[in-house]
Amino acid sequence: MFVQIARIIKKVGAFFLDIIETGVIALSIFIVVYLFVMQPHEVKGNSMFPSFEHGEFLLTDKISYRLNQPQRGDVIVFRAPLNTQFDYIKRIIGLPRETVMVKDGYIYIQNQKVDEIYLPEDTVIRAGNAFSEGKPVTIPEGQYFVMGDNRAHSSDSRDWGTVPRDNIVGRVWFRYWPFDRFGKIDRAVYTLNHD
Repeated sequence: MFVQIARIIKKVGAFFLDIIETGVIALSIFIVVYLFVMQPHEVKGNSMFPSFEHGEFLLTDKISYRLNQPQRGDVIVFRAPLNTQFDYIKRIIGLPRETVMVKDGYIYIQNQKVDEIYLPEDTVIRAGNAFSEGKPVTIPEGQYFVMGDNRAHSSDSRDWGTVPRDNIVGRVWFRYWPFDRFGKIDRAVYTLNHD
């Protein structure tokens, strides 16, 4: 009888050991994915409306920019320049060494007006503290000019300057909540037009 009880205890112990082992492996995989591959983020605020709404949940790809440089039109998550404890979500508009200017309600890159077909037609772009009306500014090496899609209600590079490459967490890759907007996030298409 003691032999049967010992066998049962041994089987129960082995079962719980398997559960603990599985849990440790799953947690290890989650930590590696979270730190190096993908990270979930929640959209807070309306600075990216209508592309992204407050309360949406996104996955940020943390590998792409280890292999390639950020591109114009990418939506990125980055540590806020004024307080790196917070993450912001914005769209890359200007790349390193490009000249950016806000003039007459439009954004200009290399003296060419940027046509952003994903924004409402009546969108007017205002200047800010860091990028004054009609004053061209060259983006430093390793920095990016970013803006929220809700141009009238976004604190972005126009106000606090460019984003260092080292502050970028990753590229917004996928929206997983709400389900009716579920899907992959593609880079926006831009055209530069001579005025």
